[in-house]
This record gives sequence, structure tokens and C-alpha cells, in this order.
Amino acid sequence: MRRELTLRNGQRVEVRQLGMEQLPEILSLQERVYAALETKELLEPLTEEQIAYIFGGKGIMLGVYLDEKLIAFRAMMEPDENEEEHLGLDVGLAKEELPTVLYSEITNVDPDQRGNSLQRILGKMLLNEIDQEKHRYICTTVAPFNIASLKDKFDLGMHIVSLKQKYGTKMRYILMKDLTARPVYRAAAVFINMGNIERQQEMLEKGWVGVGLLLDEDEWKVEFRKI
Repeated sequence: MRRELTLRNGQRVEVRQLGMEQLPEILSLQERVYAALETKELLEPLTEEQIAYIFGGKGIMLGVYLDEKLIAFRAMMEPDENEEEHLGLDVGLAKEELPTVLYSEITNVDPDQRGNSLQRILGKMLLNEIDQEKHRYICTTVAPFNIASLKDKFDLGMHIVSLKQKYGTKMRYILMKDLTARPVYRAAAVFINMGNIERQQEMLEKGWVGVGLLLDEDEWKVEFRKI
């Protein structure tokens, strides 16, 4: 797969499907992105083993090239259905539904190329590549206050269904998208400060879901709705 695009800054780039031969470029870009982060815990980098797993027929990864240099990549991964902390279980799916789940993995964008909507562009393209006869659900995790990543997930039609500790002791939103569903909201929105973990967990346990963000007097709030 190869597709040329013009970014908002006027640069011409090429989107390509990546493979194991691009592993050194992928790891190098990921290290550059991680080093530039002020808050390291916002990112859970892909391991070399996970990347190899994706390229072994368990997912797809797209990369963006500018002048033959990799400046961004994003992946979807088919998790092991026997994974102990499977996100499908966190969102309430039955065990027999786990093979229909895909994970939306992290996006890495070169710090010098931020602001060109590369994360959103790759997310939309990956959604179009999904075999919906095989996969129904997209799941992912995002750290509270990782605003760019949350906006991206909401833009893709995902919603927050859980908020709990993952990867040891890291607090994470767990988001899901049902590719067969057209959500209909049944109640007025409730906005809760992102830092109020307990209140958000209470709403989620009552069946509300997080669907958006609001910046109110320098405080980020999560928009909750009933579906």
C-alpha cells in the first residue's frame, strides 16, 4: 500500500504499509518521540517483540515518509485472546467475543512534524483497512490528561467505558468502538473534571460512557453520556 498526501503545511508525504525491514526506523523514531516527552508515563512504547508480532500476521502498521524519512507510524494489533489483561474483558465482552477485538496501538509522530494531523490521518486509514467480517471491536488505553490522544480516539468514534489501573499501577482510560453500532445518546451530558478519578469511575459503573472533552476555565472535563 502506498498513498501520497499533502499535509496542512503543504509538504508532500507518502503513506506506506510497514514491515520488519523497517524495524530499525520504527524503533529510532519511537526513541526520539519518547525522549521528547515531558511526562514519560503518558506513553507505553511498543516493544520489539510486539512489533514483530504485528508483522507476523497479527495486525497492520502504516508509516508516513517525508523525503524517504519515517516521520510517523501507527498500528492496529490483534491481541492474543488468552491474554490475562485482555481489554475486551475490561469493556465487558464475553470470552467468545475476544477473537473479534483489535487494539489501536500508540501513534508516534516526529516532534518536528506535530500539528499536521498525522495521528488522525493514520487512524482513519487504518479503520478503512479493517476486515469487519473478522473484527467487530476496537479497544485501546489512554492516560488521563493525554489530551491529544483522547481527542484522537473520540474523533475515531471511540468512547470511554472503563477507568482503572493497567500495566502495573498506571491509571488508564479504556476506550472501545463497536464497528457495527451507531450510538444514540439517551440523556443530557454530564461533565466531570478529569482529575476526579472516583467520580468518573462511579459514572462508568452506572453505565455512562465518556464521549468528549471540554476545557472549562483551564480545567479539562470529560463529557459523559448514556447510550
